Formats: sequence, C-alpha cells, structure tokens
Amino acid sequence: MTSTRGVRLPASFSILCLVLAALWSGFLGRMHLAGERSPLDRVEAALADMRLLVTGRRSAPGEIVIIAIDDETVAQQRGYPLQRSALARLILAIGTAGPRALALDLLLVDAASPETDEALAQALERTPSLVAAAGRFDRDEEGRSQIPAARQMLWPLSPFERFAAVGLVNISADPSGTPRHAPLLFQTDRGVMPSFVLNAAARFKGKDPVFGVDTVRLADSTVKLDLGFHLPLRFYGPRGSFETISASGLLAGTVPTERLKDRIVIVGVTATAIGDTFSTAFDPVTPGVEVLATGIAHLIGGTGLVRDHGVRLLDAGVALALATGAVLFIVSAPLGIGLGAAVFGLGAWLLATMALFVEGYWLSSALPLASVIPPAVFAMVLRQAWDRRQATDIARSEAALRQFQPPLLADRIARDPGFLREPVQQTVAILFVDLSGFTRLSERAGLSRTREFLKAFHTLIENEVTAHDGLVISFMGDGAMIAFGIPDPRADDAGRAFSTAWALLRDMREWTTDEEVAIGRPDLRVGVHIGPVIVSRLGHEAHQHITATGDSVNVASRLMEIAKEQGAALAVSAELLAASGDIRKRHREPDSIRTVGIRGRRQRMSVALWRA
Repeated sequence: MTSTRGVRLPASFSILCLVLAALWSGFLGRMHLAGERSPLDRVEAALADMRLLVTGRRSAPGEIVIIAIDDETVAQQRGYPLQRSALARLILAIGTAGPRALALDLLLVDAASPETDEALAQALERTPSLVAAAGRFDRDEEGRSQIPAARQMLWPLSPFERFAAVGLVNISADPSGTPRHAPLLFQTDRGVMPSFVLNAAARFKGKDPVFGVDTVRLADSTVKLDLGFHLPLRFYGPRGSFETISASGLLAGTVPTERLKDRIVIVGVTATAIGDTFSTAFDPVTPGVEVLATGIAHLIGGTGLVRDHGVRLLDAGVALALATGAVLFIVSAPLGIGLGAAVFGLGAWLLATMALFVEGYWLSSALPLASVIPPAVFAMVLRQAWDRRQATDIARSEAALRQFQPPLLADRIARDPGFLREPVQQTVAILFVDLSGFTRLSERAGLSRTREFLKAFHTLIENEVTAHDGLVISFMGDGAMIAFGIPDPRADDAGRAFSTAWALLRDMREWTTDEEVAIGRPDLRVGVHIGPVIVSRLGHEAHQHITATGDSVNVASRLMEIAKEQGAALAVSAELLAASGDIRKRHREPDSIRTVGIRGRRQRMSVALWRA
C-alpha cells in the first residue's frame, strides 16, 4: 500500500508558504493597527455581538437615570418637540431634586419666544448642565484611527450655551449601523470639542478630563481608549437596562425627588415615533439616549471594553503567529495532523477571545480567522497537490520495484516492512529446475534469441509456481530456485511442490513440442526436497534480498544433479514423497527408487526418479 504520510514539501515550497502567510497576516495586521475600514469589520461586528450575547445582560451603574420623553409624554404635551415652557418646567423639576449633573440629549437649535428660551436657560443655570450639539460627517472620511472631523455643525442657541456646557452626541457605528464606539473628541469649526458622553461624565465627576496617548483620566479613574480617542461600547442589555423615569411623571409631580439626588440625569427621547434609535445585539430598537448613557457609564464606572493600542498589537501578533504556525504544521507534519493542529490552535484562541471579552478585553476574532484561513488553504492545496504527485511517483516506483520481488514477498513487505529483520527457521519445500544442454544451445542461438527464450521460459515457470501458491526465490539463468512455505508455511507445501514439478515437466514438453523454439529443445531437470531452512534477508543494508539457506536447500540442488546423472527428468527425496500424502497418488509411480550419495554429504539418502 502506497503512503505519503512521511512526505514533506520541499524546503523552497515550505518557505514560500511561510513568507506568504507572514505577508498576508502582516498586511491585515497593519490595517488593524491603523484602524482602517475593511470587510473584516462586518465579520468582527457579528462575532462581537455573539460574544456580547454569550456574556449576557449586566447591571447598569446606579449613578445614571434617564428622564424619557416617551410616548406618554408626547401624548400629554400634544406632540414633539416639547414646548420650551414645558421643557423649562421639566428642567426645573429635575434641578429641584439635586442631581450632580444634568445632560440634555436634545438639539436646541431652533429659537422659540425670547421669554421661553430665557426661562429654559435660567433652569439650566441652576444645575451643572450639558446640552447637545451634532455634526454631519462624510462617512468615507470617518475612521477610528483619527479624531472625526465634522463637515457641518448644529450648535445650540447662544442663550443655552451661556449656562450649560456643550457636547457632540454623534456615535460611531459599524457598517451595519450598530454603535461600536463613542468618540470623545471631534474636529469642528470651533476647533477640537468634547463629546456629549465625555462632558457629561466630567460634569458628574467634577473634574476636567486629562488625556494620555490612548487613555482618558477623570478624577481618580483612568479609562483606556481605542484609536482616535474612541471609547468602545459594551451594552448592558436591551432597552430599559438603565433606570428610566417618564418625563410626564416629573411634570405631573408624581416622581419622588430623592430618586434623582446626587445622580447624573440624562434627558432624552424614547418615543417610538421619533426615530432616534439604534440596533444592538440585545435590541433592534435601542433609544439613542441609552447609547449615550452606556458611554457615560463606561467613563464614570470603568465598565466598558478595553481595546487600546496594546490590545490591537496583541491581535496582530497572535494573528501572525497563528498564520505562520498553521502553515508550518500543514507543510511539515502529516496533513491530517497538521490541519488538526492548525484548527486546534485557531479554535483555542477564539475561545480565549471569548473568555477575555467576558473580562472586558475586546480582542479581534475576525483578524486571526482572516489571517489563518487563506494561507492555510493555500498551503493545504499545495500540500495535497504535492502529496498526490509524490503518491503517484511512489506508486510508479513501487510498481517497478515489485517486478524485482515475487508478488507474495512484495505484498508481505508492503504490509510489514519489518518482515524477516530477524532470521527464522521453518520447514520449506525446495524445488530446483535447470535446463540440460542450455550452454551449447545458447552459444549457437546468439544473444538475442537466447534472451527471448529465457524470457518465455521464466514466464512459464512463474505462471505455474504462482498457480500453486509457490515462490520463485530467484532465477539463475537457465534455472530457478522455488520455495513452498515462504513467507508462511502450510500443511500442503510438499504436495504443492510435487504437483508443481509435474506441471513444469508437462508445460515444458508441450511448449517445446507444439511451438517452434528458436534455440532448440533442451531437457528440463527438476529436484525436490523438504526440510528445515533458515529464511532471512541477505546482502548489504542498502541492498537486500530474501532467501532460504541450509542443508535442505543444498540437497534440493544436488537432487537436480542426480536426475541428470541418472538420465531422469525428476528427482524427489523420500522425505518429500512422504510429506506429499495423497498428492503423490495422482501421478505415476517412480521409474526407480535408489539410495544415492549426495555430493558434499556423508549420509546417503533415498531418491525417487522419473524419466522424461
């Protein structure tokens, strides 16, 4: 059976695969470190949502409460936007409760009557307040690797800016529209301005923010940021995860004021008809005010995700290691083991990103997938093509080499490469054949016709021996050594050897009688004996052949000489006749049985002889 399990790709191919894997993963890693948008963002978004759902809902910080302009409030106030007078009363009611900060997620860009605008401004003055601004951005220019630059701004009216801070409410969403980051700084026509999220958290903490390379410090807490001072968002659950109070209850005076004391109050719209909603993993209709509340909660409580430059650098490094490691396994180890190791390594890291996400670290899952799969597939295809080519070459070589070994031995060695590494002793029937007068005839026939004759003669022997489950140990010019009982002895070895001898005599007679043999008609001499032999490998370690040695082999060879001396075609030892059993009854009785001396042996032996 042909196998390429130990075959490896040439070093040049392996190096090529490793270089391509390193270049590919390096290219993706560079994009990841720079925060460039790519198709991987959609994959990472889906995987991040999956991890978010696996993590499950979490409790939102208790410092935040949302005053919702909900459907009930819109119905009571007969439409949206609320009248400035109603909004002023709402802000006064909130201020009376004593919150530490008030963030108004409403765009106050249109003027009302001077009296109502002034009333609202005076209400904002009573509490550390924040009002919303918004920018319009070119999506193609928006990126996580830099501070977003607004193309156009919507600023609140000047009366409100006198008594309240201003922050931009824009959120960075992924290609599917799901909020992923809250930018903390924006480039505007007024210069660099803080976001709504940052200013609200700073008002609550009572300290101005201090930025580091990729951090922001508010009072005694430091939060790590993504590229371009973006804050990664990690939602707590579906809509309603934050404590929410209807604005209608405050306007009606039915809400206990202690519920707002010393907290940060965010006023925003949750009414379904307004359309200020986003899709998240937990809820396809999450009010925008809850998205802002999530960012504020991350800054004041440190409950967000860590995805800074160090995390991105780890992403790129692991992706490079996984890609090159997977390719190295595939090109060097057996393909099944190499592919399994690559899948195991990638799977283990994906599980690690899941566990780290639970702990608040957002490592990329899409980057290692994209880094590993293409080069691994390329290496696997190249490896399979190489393995198929090697298998074809090996099969071709094996088929050629099998022609130099008897089929029985070739099959046995293919199944058991260690066959006969140690010699074994067993009983074997040995048959020798030889052509009488061949030397004289070959001299007369010439090289070419002699070769054709021997080829036909050897084919005749091989066919008959194979038909009787024997084994041609070797061809020796005009003769052959044949064994029955190798590689494994059988009870009928002697009988099959005896039958083969008669079959060879018959075939030789028919061949030289029915067809014109160019070299002439030489006689066949056969000697057969059975006895113990040593079966082993002989030869140099780099060039071996399997044979049988021992006195029994010598006796069989000498019996062939006895046949020639006695003018017989077949000489069989008494031992083989006795071991043949009923098989001998199928053939005629011997012409004579004699006790003869064997050249090289002191002991004489009984031999049965048959003339041609």
